[in-house]
Amino acid sequence: MSWTAPPPALIAEVEKKADELVRAAAALYLDGTAYQGSSPRGENVLVPGGMFFCQVVPRHERVYIFQITVW
Repeated sequence: MSWTAPPPALIAEVEKKADELVRAAAALYLDGTAYQGSSPRGENVLVPGGMFFCQVVPRHERVYIFQITVW
């Protein structure tokens, strides 16, 4: 089984949507390092040309992208 990089247009869409998710998480978790609750569940996010799976981890102040799927 070989691996192929996703098309550049899809990567651009993923980056654009990930930026939106980061801004939303920053507004929701104002001081993420002090956050005491459980991390939100991961979610599938649809973008033109595919989708990606991500998870917001407030204590890390990060949005992790785990998988990109091309249609």
